[in-house]
Amino acid sequence: MRTAIVVDDDIDTIDVMTELLEINEIEVIGKGYNGLEAVELYKKLGPDVVFLDVMMPEYDGIYALEHIRKVNHDASVIVITGDTTQDSMNKLHVLKPSAIFYKPMEIDTVIRAVNDLVLEAVPT
Repeated sequence: MRTAIVVDDDIDTIDVMTELLEINEIEVIGKGYNGLEAVELYKKLGPDVVFLDVMMPEYDGIYALEHIRKVNHDASVIVITGDTTQDSMNKLHVLKPSAIFYKPMEIDTVIRAVNDLVLEAVPT
């Protein structure tokens, strides 16, 4: 089973995302509420994929993506955001998340992206 961590400052979003992922056979092994927790969870749990919001208090998703990339340059990080500001887009472009989805998103599209990322990571 594929594993994931979900990080968002909105508890309801995390609950809904967790339920949808688990229905689609992706085990959520960690939940966090800011970018610092995302990095700590990634280091501790080593999930197949990280679901990451951008706009969060204290430590945002940009912080998390930057620091997760330092731990593992090839980490699968899917950004799910409502932030379409040019500044955020520029930062994300540099940090190269595995995929970016804008809220509201279609869960089927997200699940396909996870499947593609996991298949890419499997050695041939």
